[in-house]
Amino acid sequence: MIIGKHRGTCATIDLGAIKHNLKIERQRMEPGQELFAVVKADAYSHGLVPVAVAAQEAGVDGFCVAVIDEAVALRENGITKPILILGASPEMEAPYMAKFNLSTAVSDLHFLQTAQPLLAAQNLKLKVHLALDTGMGRIGFRDQKTVKAAIEFMDHHQAQFEFEGIFTHFSTADSADDSYFKKQLNKFHELMEVVTQRPRYVHVANSAASIWHKQCGGNMIRLGIGMYGLNPSGKEVQLPHDVALKPAFELTSHIVEVKQVHPGDSISYGTTYTATKDEWIGTVPMGYADGWLRRMQGSTVLVDGQECEIVGRICMDQFMIRLPHEVPLGTKVTLIGENGGKQKTAQDAADYAGTIHYEILCSIGQRVPRFYVEK
Repeated sequence: MIIGKHRGTCATIDLGAIKHNLKIERQRMEPGQELFAVVKADAYSHGLVPVAVAAQEAGVDGFCVAVIDEAVALRENGITKPILILGASPEMEAPYMAKFNLSTAVSDLHFLQTAQPLLAAQNLKLKVHLALDTGMGRIGFRDQKTVKAAIEFMDHHQAQFEFEGIFTHFSTADSADDSYFKKQLNKFHELMEVVTQRPRYVHVANSAASIWHKQCGGNMIRLGIGMYGLNPSGKEVQLPHDVALKPAFELTSHIVEVKQVHPGDSISYGTTYTATKDEWIGTVPMGYADGWLRRMQGSTVLVDGQECEIVGRICMDQFMIRLPHEVPLGTKVTLIGENGGKQKTAQDAADYAGTIHYEILCSIGQRVPRFYVEK
C-alpha cells in the first residue's frame, strides 16, 4: 500500500539513473572484481525492492544490507543472488539466516561459538564474512590472534560454517586527507597475514574507496551512495571526469493554499516569522513527519524556477513558503530535483542543515510515496 498517494507530495525514483551509475562503476572495475549493490535503509530511501530488482537487471553480482529483515525481504521478493548482512546480528538468528541462504558479518568468536550448536541441531550451514576493525571503531576483530582463532573455529566446524568472506570499512575514504585511510589499509594487510587460505570474497572498497583509492584492492566492491548518483565526499573532493553520476531521487510537492499576508502577520508555531510588508504565502503539504525537518526553516524550494524561502517553523505535515507573487493552487514545488531550469540537490539541503546528503535522503519517511520511472 502506498501511503499518502493522494496528497501530491512524492518522491520520483529514476531507475534508469541507478542502472547508469552501476554501468559507470562496472567500467572502472578491475578484472575479476564483483559488484555488490548496497540497498540497506530502504535503498537509501529509494525503495528496497524496486532498486534491488533494477540492480539485478543491471547485472550486479550480489547485495549488501544492514539487518536480517532487509535481507529476508529481498529473498521473499525474488532476489536469488548473494546477500550479505553488514551489521551485527544476534547469535540466536544464525539458523534463520542460514535457512534464507544469507551471508552475515561476524565480529567476534562468541558469535561462532554460540551459533555452532544451534546450526548443528538443524543441520544448517551459515555463510560468514569476518569483519575486521581497522580503525572505524564499529564492529570487527582488531588483532591477529582473534582473527586466527575465528578462522580455526570455522575450520573445525565446517559442517556449520562456510568462511565466505573477510572485509573492513574505511572511515575516511571520501576525505582529501588520505593519511588515516593509509593507516587503516596497512592495518588490514597486517590482520590478513594470518589468513593463510583466502575466502571467496576479500572486500574493502565502498563507493568512495572505489572512486579515489582503486589501489586498495579486494575482489568485491560494495557500491552504496554512488549507485544513487551522489558524490560520497559531498563537496570536499570532486569526482573524477570518468565518474559522471546521475542522481536518481526527486522530491516534489505542490501548493495547496495561497494567501496574502500583511505587515505584522505571523506564520506558523512560535511566531518565528512575521511579515514586514504585504507578501504572498503558499502552503505545502509536507512536514517533519515526512522527513523535511524543522531545521530546514529558512532554506528554499523551487516554484516556477524561482527560489522560495520556507518561512515560519516547519509543521508536522505542512510548511509555508514566501512566493514572489500569487500562483495557482496545484503549482509544483521542488525540494530536490529540477524546476524551471534550476536545480535543487540533496547536497544543497545537507549544506543548509549542516549534515550529509545521506541523512537528507534517509530522513524522507514512508508516508511520502515513491514512484518509479526509467529515463
